Amino acid sequence: MITVNIRKQGGAAVITIPSDVLRLLNLEIGSTLELDLTHDGFIAHTIRQKTRKRYTINELLQGISEADANILRKATKSLREGKAVGREVE
Repeated sequence: MITVNIRKQGGAAVITIPSDVLRLLNLEIGSTLELDLTHDGFIAHTIRQKTRKRYTINELLQGISEADANILRKATKSLREGKAVGREVE
């Protein structure tokens, strides 16, 4: 059994989860837990976030015909003009 203390941080009540417990459960800062309330406490369950596949531009455009690529270039030409104003990749 692991004992932790409840402390105040700002307007919240906080418990500290020891780092070896985080490692054992494969959790990290920012992980989400779901709390099930019981008659005398609670049980914390991990919520595994579904990871979304990230595609490369080549994967997204795989199988596109040259004619379709030309239509896409023409339709997006105005979006590629001008200087970058944020974190755009040039």
